Amino acid sequence: MPRSVRRLLKTTLALALIGLAQWSAFAAHAETARPSLLLAVHPYLPREELLSRFTPLADWLAESVGQPVSVRIGSSYDDHMHHVRFDKVDIAFLGPALYVGLGEQRYEKPPLAQLEIHGKPYFQGVIATQRNSNIHNLEDLKGRLMAFGDPKSTMSHLLPRLMMRHAGVTQERLAGHAFLGSHVNVALAVLAGDFDAGAMKEGVFDRFRGRGLREVARTERTPEHLFVARAGLPEALIEKLRTSFFALSESERGRAILNNLKKGATALRPVTAQQYDHLAEQMAELAAAGIP
Repeated sequence: MPRSVRRLLKTTLALALIGLAQWSAFAAHAETARPSLLLAVHPYLPREELLSRFTPLADWLAESVGQPVSVRIGSSYDDHMHHVRFDKVDIAFLGPALYVGLGEQRYEKPPLAQLEIHGKPYFQGVIATQRNSNIHNLEDLKGRLMAFGDPKSTMSHLLPRLMMRHAGVTQERLAGHAFLGSHVNVALAVLAGDFDAGAMKEGVFDRFRGRGLREVARTERTPEHLFVARAGLPEALIEKLRTSFFALSESERGRAILNNLKKGATALRPVTAQQYDHLAEQMAELAAAGIP
């Protein structure tokens, strides 16, 4: 065999061996590398604040399951729900009204964990008035000015509105009403005397009670916010995520992550879709009445 041919064969063999080694390294990396999971959050606070609150949780989950976890903040509530509904994200944080808004789809998305605040996995809304007001029950709201927060808010509009409706206080029987955008705005407007009464979550009522608010009525207990997984996420990964969520309350670092998520958060606990069935019935009643 001519020397030039032998040299060419050696060069070809060497290149083939190098290529094989590179491919083996790539294949080994591809086999061990895990895709990043997306943790989606609805934009109930400014984007940077939400990233600050949820990134430590994402890091905790990533360490526990052995996969990167990235935080996605929805550009709007509708954008967030679109990504959850069509399984474009792996983990989603949802308020109770958003969760039941998924309809039958919520049974397809495995619940992971439910937020617990000061030891309670539920929260309530309060209709409040000024301390010296002559409003003492829901019926007394007839002919009065009523303040609500956001039209889609569970506790500053929807459930208080349903409670009023059951007491015969429909929109037509009010002197008027307005949406002020937030629970705090409602409390301040009632204290200022701009409205006779207003609806807010119990945490805001407790914050302003000492400044002159008085409770008129309180909603039923409603299950707290929760985390869900997308449909089709592997069961082994779901169990790892649940274990990681539940372990947060067992260490100093985990408790700091919880409190960073929401002040007063004490744990993330087991949850089922059925816990939200009654709320779904309430939301359906409101929808049938054209509210919101």
